[in-house]
Amino acid sequence: MPKVYIAHKNDDSIQTVKEHCYATADLGEKYSIDKFKKIVYAIGLLHDIGKYQPSFQNKIKNNLNLMVEHSTCGAIAAKEKYHNALLLLMQYCITGHHSGIPDGGSKDNTPDMNTLFGRLKREFEDYTAYKEEISIPEIDEDEFNRFLIEDCLNPGDIAEKFSFIVRYCFSCLTDADSNDTASFCNGIHNRSLHANFKNCLKRLDDKLNSFTCSTNLQKARSQIQKQVYYKTDVDSEIYLMNMPTGSGKTLCSMKFALERAIKTNKKRIIYIIPYNSIIDQTVELFEALFGKDAEILRHQSSFSYDDSDYDEDYKKVVRLATENWDAQIIVTTAIQFFESVYSNKRGKLRKLHNMADSILVFDEAHLMPEDYLQPCLRAVSYITRILGSEAIFLTATMPDYRKLINEYSLKNSVITNLITDTSLFEKFRKCSFENLGGIDIQKLILIAQDKPSALIVVNKRSTARAVYSLCKGKKFHLSTYMTAYDRKLTIDNIKSELSELEKDFPNTDDIPDDRRITVVSTSLIEAGVDLDFHCVLRELSGLDSVLQAGGRCNREGKRKDAAVYVFSLNDQGSVLTSERANITKGLFSDYKDISCEECIDSYYERLFFMNKAKIESKAISKYSSNIASVKFKTYADEFKIIDDTTVSIVVERDDLSRELIRNIQITGFGNHRKLQKYAFTVYRYEFEELIKQHIIDDYGSGIWCLTNKDYYDENTGIKFEASDYLV
Repeated sequence: MPKVYIAHKNDDSIQTVKEHCYATADLGEKYSIDKFKKIVYAIGLLHDIGKYQPSFQNKIKNNLNLMVEHSTCGAIAAKEKYHNALLLLMQYCITGHHSGIPDGGSKDNTPDMNTLFGRLKREFEDYTAYKEEISIPEIDEDEFNRFLIEDCLNPGDIAEKFSFIVRYCFSCLTDADSNDTASFCNGIHNRSLHANFKNCLKRLDDKLNSFTCSTNLQKARSQIQKQVYYKTDVDSEIYLMNMPTGSGKTLCSMKFALERAIKTNKKRIIYIIPYNSIIDQTVELFEALFGKDAEILRHQSSFSYDDSDYDEDYKKVVRLATENWDAQIIVTTAIQFFESVYSNKRGKLRKLHNMADSILVFDEAHLMPEDYLQPCLRAVSYITRILGSEAIFLTATMPDYRKLINEYSLKNSVITNLITDTSLFEKFRKCSFENLGGIDIQKLILIAQDKPSALIVVNKRSTARAVYSLCKGKKFHLSTYMTAYDRKLTIDNIKSELSELEKDFPNTDDIPDDRRITVVSTSLIEAGVDLDFHCVLRELSGLDSVLQAGGRCNREGKRKDAAVYVFSLNDQGSVLTSERANITKGLFSDYKDISCEECIDSYYERLFFMNKAKIESKAISKYSSNIASVKFKTYADEFKIIDDTTVSIVVERDDLSRELIRNIQITGFGNHRKLQKYAFTVYRYEFEELIKQHIIDDYGSGIWCLTNKDYYDENTGIKFEASDYLV
């Protein structure tokens, strides 16, 4: 009787190593694009052959708690069949399929090191029994090598492209491995989240056709959108959709995405948004619009399906779908998207293969992080060029992405500008921009409180709190010193108050002081928060931030002489150090209207092309231009779009948060995702101060909780010192 080699056990059932390897190979091949199907299939066959080792079979048959390394065996065995770049590709994927893709290291690494070369030197028990059960296929290595060097002008380009292909094949492998294992062990056959693109498009067209088009502004909006729709038959890799604030960018971009998905038979639409705060209203808009025709996957750090009103069966489906993005319409953050692309871990990289054959919409594309601009643009170029997707860059302040992509990514990317006639942009300039220069806080507040409603946007949270404390009348404060829970409540209150003000005083005559509205905020209000103020005052910052703040002024264009005032605070005792702010300051001298296209072009030219060394410093090829020594783990560990100089602290805000915090106190464990909306952030030095005051504790969980509620105010957030009480 032939010997049985077991990969997994489930009650009385077993899955043999042969069954699992072939099933993983079949699934991986199915997930892969045509270019890599044979490679992924071979990787799937080899990935678990280390389980043929006697010690592993002893462990699984006798339920022993033993550590048996099996991942490296397939990488060693691959040397018998494959060579050079193809061999390295397979070895990175196979070796890392549990612990993550390792750094390549060097040939003098020793077996105790966790690099690829170090692990390949380890000794293992005999696993050659795989040869009796598994047949490893031939692959045309010359064809792969020719593809690898296409579009590559230097060794750095080859390293970048090779590392992307490794992560992609790793994604196919690990998702196939996970799904086959879950299917056997748990009986889970996860279904995809479906959307009927044609029905969604009809619903969207009905919505757009319901809008009136009588005013000059409405006519201009329609004409700008038509420029986009006229190009739905144009094939491209990257589309640039430069549309002014108020021109209906969100619905227009989704209509274009649906049109392209239908015409080119794309599998999914991924809508990528810079901030968590914008996702809320975008998802609500799409869910209300598409109804039952689209099951939208929402993937962001501050949202948990466990807290939602969806039924339990649906929650199970979406929890699994967030692991690999097996959905047709996905709304996520830029952080989730790019950190998944550049991860080395299976938990994040499982998504990458489902970015293929998709329409990617980058909302507020100008907010791609400057420090990581090169890897972000590379990722988009590879996903469109290699994986057959299409990308849409959407913003009201568009950098010269054609030039940027040519400079920092693929020089021959196919790029189409969807808006070629910008003459109607003038219709959407609803306010002027005036530089006040230096000003003190008291004068700033006097200007604001003389208006029916005013928004003051400052650069620092401490400044926001200081300005807010000196304001009188109906005032609101927004910053990340507050929890997302309280920020949402505050924004809802602001919307309500602005609406009531508009209704009660349509002509803005004789408004009593106690009805005038002042909102003091950090930059978090600038993108995606649909509020409309009579006046905006913006502390000097990057031009994109100033113009985004201006998008909250006279939003509907109903008022004459609306203005955005740009200022520097005299009494902050600080020297202007922000490069972006310094560029903007110079532009006020060079341009009469800083919102004009020429000024925006000049701003990005100075920002992105005078800092080439800085922008290129985060390229993966700067870590290694040799494909044998790519630092997958090191690069992934350091790829942080948001730096980790801040710490999140949870505070009790309602019954659910009270229960979650109580559970941490009792068990020492907590649900990060559920608690996200109850967390505020502080800088590291502020965190240390709170520890000294003994008012935060993590109860051994790693989730820090505020233990004294006197230090938190729902209007302004964490206070750093408690209120005084008379006893």
